[in-house]
Amino acid sequence: MNELDTCQPRPAEAVAQRLEELYETTFAGKARGRFRLSMKHLRLLTGCRRVYPETVLAVARALYERGYVLVDMETYFVVLSQRTFSSYRRVNDAILERLC
Repeated sequence: MNELDTCQPRPAEAVAQRLEELYETTFAGKARGRFRLSMKHLRLLTGCRRVYPETVLAVARALYERGYVLVDMETYFVVLSQRTFSSYRRVNDAILERLC
């Protein structure tokens, strides 16, 4: 029997802490930064064989409180810093009026 045979879920905050640690850890040739996480690895972090949408939402919220974003890409997840989005272009009324 392996550790995932009996679900002993870790709290979302604990999973978010691990994801933040991964963000700050050197791997794959980068000192820190965004990364992809497979469903298999999310299952290992949560301690459960199946990860339900409620669990993903709870982890995403806990991670957001720490300044990161969890993006569900259906077959894997991406973790990014919220700061990544601060320099994105902003939609304004004028451009929407032109398009509509």
